[in-house]
Amino acid sequence: MSAGALLLLSTSAWAACPAVTQSDMMGIAAGEYPQQYELSAYEDAAGCDMAFSANPEAETLNAEIQGNPDLPPLEERLPAEPLVVVPYDSVGEYGGTLHALSNATEAGTSDFLSIRHVNLVRYSDDLNTIVPNVAKSWDWNDDFTELTFTLREGHKWSDGAPFTSADVKFWYDNTALDPKVIEQPKDYVLVAGERMTVETPDDLTVVFKLPSPKPGLLAHFATHFAQAFLPKHFLGQYHPDINPDADAKAQECGFETGLDVIAAYFGNSDWTDTPTPMLNNPDKLDCLDKATYPTLESHIYVSDTTEGRKLVANPYFFMVDTTGQQLPYISRQDELYANDNEVRILKLVNAEADYKSQSLTLAAAPILLDGMERGDYSVQLKPTIAMPVFSFNVTSEDPAKREVFGDLRFREAMSVAIDRNELNEVAFFGQGVPKQYIGFSPTPDFVDEELTGYKAEYDPEAARNLLDEIGMVDTDGDGFRELPNGDPIVLNMQFATQGIGGEVVELVAQNWADVGVQTTVKEVTPDEYRSAQSSNALDVGMWEKSQPVAIVMGNNELWVPPFENYFGHRTGMLWAEWVDTDGASGVEPPDFVKQLMEDIAAFQGAEPGSDEQAEIGARMARTMTENLLFIGTVQAPNVIYHRNALKNVAEFKTQSYEYYRTFPYLPAQWWLDE
Repeated sequence: MSAGALLLLSTSAWAACPAVTQSDMMGIAAGEYPQQYELSAYEDAAGCDMAFSANPEAETLNAEIQGNPDLPPLEERLPAEPLVVVPYDSVGEYGGTLHALSNATEAGTSDFLSIRHVNLVRYSDDLNTIVPNVAKSWDWNDDFTELTFTLREGHKWSDGAPFTSADVKFWYDNTALDPKVIEQPKDYVLVAGERMTVETPDDLTVVFKLPSPKPGLLAHFATHFAQAFLPKHFLGQYHPDINPDADAKAQECGFETGLDVIAAYFGNSDWTDTPTPMLNNPDKLDCLDKATYPTLESHIYVSDTTEGRKLVANPYFFMVDTTGQQLPYISRQDELYANDNEVRILKLVNAEADYKSQSLTLAAAPILLDGMERGDYSVQLKPTIAMPVFSFNVTSEDPAKREVFGDLRFREAMSVAIDRNELNEVAFFGQGVPKQYIGFSPTPDFVDEELTGYKAEYDPEAARNLLDEIGMVDTDGDGFRELPNGDPIVLNMQFATQGIGGEVVELVAQNWADVGVQTTVKEVTPDEYRSAQSSNALDVGMWEKSQPVAIVMGNNELWVPPFENYFGHRTGMLWAEWVDTDGASGVEPPDFVKQLMEDIAAFQGAEPGSDEQAEIGARMARTMTENLLFIGTVQAPNVIYHRNALKNVAEFKTQSYEYYRTFPYLPAQWWLDE
């Protein structure tokens, strides 16, 4: 034990708590959870009485938040039991602006969003342990049908209003389950398609009562962008089920209904990246008071334009460091939009951003690595969970294409036509592993590892034979095959670099052309890609895809048509319409898809780690793989960038979206040393 620890133990209490970091715990025992303590537990472990201190710019920053009152003393802004975060390497200093780089509004922004994100719980940086976050604690009943959260006494929204259990119930009952706000409930707010109930016996207790077991619900809260709370005190005044005068109140400010006001702030979506038009509507602001709805996150919007966004630190944020300094350390965030990949990379080489990971591909690694010393930045190359995946539009509006794309032999041909070894060497510098898509990543113990190689061998002759077999032959002698009915076919391969590297698309397109299927490649913006995907207009889907078991347990979206959400990789849009309308419209999916839907519900309800869950999961993986709705390529490491002036940036376990990017790595304790 260090001399400092001995001195600490010989003293009943310090006037100020020691500057404990994860790199130097000063002999203090770790808490119940990695990287953090509850206040009383830390004071007991460190033998100190914590004195709190705040960012000296707090009042200035608060003045920039539209509608916020003057600040009360810090002790009135913090919860009675703030979350004590143990910084990675150093106790930080206040100030500065974090410069972020995204593609465009709602494009390539989730990495930046994750820096300020909070939820009821989160994964620690081991990506195995779920730890408290907004919630102080939680408890399951024996059969996973009742999940109880305890909130923090005195926790406040960014405008100083109390945060209570009513805000969780408002989120669930009046937004997530209200078709007037969100048209159709997401799977994660349901259990086997049925709603939960949320009970609030007091201000600090939230009880989720489930109609059947769903152990993965907790992991959902730990990984998903959608937050399980909304400010009832603000948005509730415009909801007609909360306030009978909601419409009249909205009409005073020029809106037709109260729900229109909620849409203006909330966007009628669970996606927290919805633009905030109220920030640019001074006439409405004079009436509505707030430019954006209050948050529990580390920073809050004060500007939102087509060029980017600006945020300031939340003066009521609920975390402190080990010396009692309120987090976040960084005063401001400034997000710039740059939709051109080459422009983004040049800005990184010139150290014009402090952190970046999303939308970078391994192809950028050489130039970024080469510029590290000159730009004074660091690059981590870390494994990914998802990999680039291709799909064919099995519900294409063109009947001839639909017939071919829906033929398993065609999908098998397109899979074995891909030279994954060449793809690995050229696009991924030999650093990846050729793989087939199996629905889970990493490969769980219950899945036969050999499945990852299914139809992944390079066999162009087999591809040609399969295409001949289904009647796709070259009838006009131009070197390219026609559809079985004689119509020409050119696979229109539109891609966005946010979801897949251009070099991957080009190589796969050439592989397919080599077996006689003509292709054309075009880069589009993420919004253009998603719009075409939503309207069932893509020939080929191209985006990264896969999820770990922990997330699959709480969210079924990879296994039910269209097999992901708006921001991900979807196919079978008309199958999805059939499912959503109970068969009233759309196209009925084949039996194997119906089996997947049954199996994912059973998988989520089974006890984690049980033989029953393993048997169901193994069947799901085999069904998904052998039907090749999604064709895997190469799983390779990817790039994480940060300027060296940005301190306390951890060594990431993975470069991935699946655990919500930076969320496990406590970016509230990042600080700028300059």
